[in-house]
Amino acid sequence: MFCLSVHTLPVSAASIVGEVQIDGSSTIFPIMEAVAEEYTKREPHVKLSIGISGTGGGFHRFGKGEVDITNASRSMKREEERLAKKHHITYTPLQIAYDGLTLIVNRENTWADNLTIEELQTVWSDSETTKKWSQIHPKWPHETIQFYAPGVDSGTYDYFQNVVLQQKQITRTVTLSEDDNVLIRGVMSNKHAIAFVGYAYYAANHDKVKAVKINGISPAKETIQSGAYKPLSRPLYVYVNNSSIREKNSVANYVSFMMKHAGELVEEIGYVKLPQYKYNEQLQMLTEMQK
Repeated sequence: MFCLSVHTLPVSAASIVGEVQIDGSSTIFPIMEAVAEEYTKREPHVKLSIGISGTGGGFHRFGKGEVDITNASRSMKREEERLAKKHHITYTPLQIAYDGLTLIVNRENTWADNLTIEELQTVWSDSETTKKWSQIHPKWPHETIQFYAPGVDSGTYDYFQNVVLQQKQITRTVTLSEDDNVLIRGVMSNKHAIAFVGYAYYAANHDKVKAVKINGISPAKETIQSGAYKPLSRPLYVYVNNSSIREKNSVANYVSFMMKHAGELVEEIGYVKLPQYKYNEQLQMLTEMQK
């Protein structure tokens, strides 16, 4: 697990003291990193610890009460709900942004500009044979495809398996990593590679890798927010422990700050912000929880 700890020198103007424990999705980590940077300028006495255990790993820690907040690129599964119930953890899911799961290829790949969901399912699902680009279209290179994907604890992995593979097993030749930058570098280094990542990771590296159109639609802020980039558009979540909100001023303050500034920060990073009224509604819900 990678962990970002934010420490700053004490200043007399600080009004909040405490800590906030966060874990979860690597897809959402850039948002948490940006929020932490801005929040620490305002509240330098609050210690923020941000881990990247993946969505599944984050839910496991969250369900046992080990962290105040977990980030998720999918909603909670039933077994994760049962774990939280077993440990008497009540929680509130908040939406923080929209994402478009993005298929990326090497910039020297001149053939795979557009793929259908059916073609993705064919090439990414496990089989006894080595997958080659020519299996999709005979005129494409008769070269072995190198696959890169997020790790099995990733919500992005789960989403891809559910929506694209429809619960089929992913190809056994895939290289998995919880670090999305590893996936980017893998595609950059191999002309015949393909990977899927969150949209912000593609946006930050659009000059190094290429995005593939899906069913003729390019991933972009407009197509993700409108839902035209389907079925790979999805919401991103932050789950907060209700007890932490009520009992820890540092957590309540941090989450309120996050929801107030999330729209502008997610846009800067490359994700797609929610309509402002959704942030306002969730802020009101947080205020009610603290009464």
